Amino acid sequence: MTHQPIDIGITEQDRLDIAAGLSRLLADSYTLYLKTHYYHWNVTGPMFNTLHLMFETQYNELALAVDLIAERIRALGVYAPGTYQEFAKLTVIPEDAGVPKAQEMIKNLVEGQEAVVRTARSLFAIVDAAGDEASADLLTQRIQLHEKTAWMLRSLLE
Repeated sequence: MTHQPIDIGITEQDRLDIAAGLSRLLADSYTLYLKTHYYHWNVTGPMFNTLHLMFETQYNELALAVDLIAERIRALGVYAPGTYQEFAKLTVIPEDAGVPKAQEMIKNLVEGQEAVVRTARSLFAIVDAAGDEASADLLTQRIQLHEKTAWMLRSLLE
C-alpha cells in the first residue's frame, strides 16, 4: 500500500479487494501468455503455419493486456504481483508437463481463455458495488476479447 492518501471515490477496503481480484486476473493472463508463447515456439503438424501465427497474435495481445491490468492495480494504490512464484499461487491455469500435440494445445488454450473470462467475470460484483467504472471497463474488454478468442480456437476443434 502507498503512503500517499488516495481519494478516488473508492474506499480503501474496496480498492484492496478489487486489486486482489485483478491480481488473480493478472496471474491468469500472464500464465496464459506464457502457455501461448510456449505453444507458438513448439507447435508442429499440418496446421503449423496457421497455429504458429495465430498463437503469436494471441500472445502479443496478452503481453499488452498484462500491462493494462498491472497498471490498473497500481492506480488503485497496490503493488502488482510480478514473479512466477506469485503468479503460480494466484492462477487457476495449469502448466504443461511436456509439449502437447497441436490439437491438445488448442484445447488447452480454449480452457485457458475461458478461465480468464471466469476470473474477470467473478470481479464484477465488487467492482460494481464500489462504483469502479475503470475496472469494470477493463473487465468488459478482457471478457469480450477472451470469449472471441476461445470461440475462434474452439472452431478449430470442430
